[in-house]
Amino acid sequence: MNMDFNFLMNDVVRQARQEITAAGYTELTTPEEVDEAFAKKGTTLVMINSVCGCAGGIARPAAAHSVHYDKRPDNLVTVFAGQDKEATEKARRYFEGYPPSSPSFALLKDGKFITMVERHEIEGHEPMSVINKLQTYFDQYCEEI
Repeated sequence: MNMDFNFLMNDVVRQARQEITAAGYTELTTPEEVDEAFAKKGTTLVMINSVCGCAGGIARPAAAHSVHYDKRPDNLVTVFAGQDKEATEKARRYFEGYPPSSPSFALLKDGKFITMVERHEIEGHEPMSVINKLQTYFDQYCEEI
C-alpha cells in the first residue's frame, strides 16, 4: 500500500514540475541556484509550487497565463515547497515580512524583494483573479516586451 502511495505522489510531483517548466519557468532545486537566480538584474517572478489542489487548479494555470502580457518579468523561476526543501527555505528568506505560503508568488527587482501573492489570495479564487493581480504588479514593476 505504501509503495503505491509513494508512486502516486512521485507522479503528482513530476506532473506539477512538468506543468510549470512547460510554462517557461526554471526550476531552482538548490540554495545556490536560488541565490544566483535572485541576484539577476531585472524583474524575477518566483512561483512557489506545491502539490495542493489550489496549486494545480489555480496557481500553476495563473503562472502560465499571466506572462502572456504586454509587460512581464525578465526571469521566471520556481521552487517546490515540500520537495526541494533547502531551495524553498532559501527563497523564503528573501520574502521578508511574509510567512511561508504555498502556493504563492513573489516578485523581485534587481535582487530586491518587492511584493507577494500569498496562498490566501490564491486558494478559493478564480485563476483569472490571480492572473489580474499578477498583471497589475507587472504593470507597476516590469518593462514592456
